[in-house]
Amino acid sequence: KILKMDRKFAIYLPPDYGTSDRSYPVLYLLHGATDDHTGWVQFGEVLRITDDAIKAGNATPMIIVMPDADTKQMGYYNLPNGSWNYEEFFFEELMPYVENNYRIKKEKRYRAVAGLSMGGGGTFNYALHRPDLFQSACPLSASCGPLTLEDTDRYFEWYGIEKYSEGEKEAFFQQYGVVY
Repeated sequence: KILKMDRKFAIYLPPDYGTSDRSYPVLYLLHGATDDHTGWVQFGEVLRITDDAIKAGNATPMIIVMPDADTKQMGYYNLPNGSWNYEEFFFEELMPYVENNYRIKKEKRYRAVAGLSMGGGGTFNYALHRPDLFQSACPLSASCGPLTLEDTDRYFEWYGIEKYSEGEKEAFFQQYGVVY
């Protein structure tokens, strides 16, 4: 509803999910720019790596959610013109949907977020904006937003936003700027 389109996501279920009634911790794993929800499965080998780590006792069985943030518009942020409110979608639609349709432990201590590049930036901001939701965050090689107010112009250009007010620019920088 928020993004005015259906969104896809990939989900990893632990080997014992089908034979157990237990609930599991969850990791929201965010992909990088130009990738989509299939990237961690196809290129990151998340299935093999996670299965092996669980089998070896190096990881607890968990559910991994890999949302798509590259169809139509790329990015995990809300844009100031309201054309793309992915962060709002993530917290208000995706997380409730996943956590109500899979056996996920809903307490903060069982929830983590991680991501690479663009997904690392999403991880960085989601953990800072919603510390009430995530016990752990791991931004990897994170693209973390504008460094200065003037740098915000470059972000708007990248997102294809040509018209914006100084107020929208300031608000975006306050929300997503690294050093604000």
